[in-house]
Amino acid sequence: MDFRVGIGYDAHRFEEGRDLILGGVKIPYPKGLFGHSDADALCHAVSDAILGAAALGDLGRHFRDSDPQWAGADSMKLLQECARMAMAKGWDMVNVDSVVVCQKPQLLPYLDVMAKNLAKALALDTGSVSVKAKTTEKMGFEGREEGISAHAVVMLKRD
Repeated sequence: MDFRVGIGYDAHRFEEGRDLILGGVKIPYPKGLFGHSDADALCHAVSDAILGAAALGDLGRHFRDSDPQWAGADSMKLLQECARMAMAKGWDMVNVDSVVVCQKPQLLPYLDVMAKNLAKALALDTGSVSVKAKTTEKMGFEGREEGISAHAVVMLKRD
């Protein structure tokens, strides 16, 4: 078997008047994340990890933020498309490990649902997807509550 590991990262700043969506979950919070799509930083990080593991570039290469067709796009659908592209190259998903970094909001109540959403989108069992949340103890842009970042690692295999 051939294995590949990819890493992904994404960050978005907060903006008034937008929904906060992470891992396909709409989280009650007075601000959402700014972006061309729905700005789901977790889905974007996982998507980049998949594309990286399959040597297919990054999310911006395939879904340009200057392209109006992706305005307001559902990032779960973009994630599914990234997985489809990797599978078309002969890769199967093994697992996902991810972390969302923010001071607020408190994400613990939503982590299991995020993991289930990612697992469903990637056709994985829930035991193969991990979503964690961390604060930065008030350091950096996340700690100052200016935005959210997400990191992901994905393993792919080819028989």
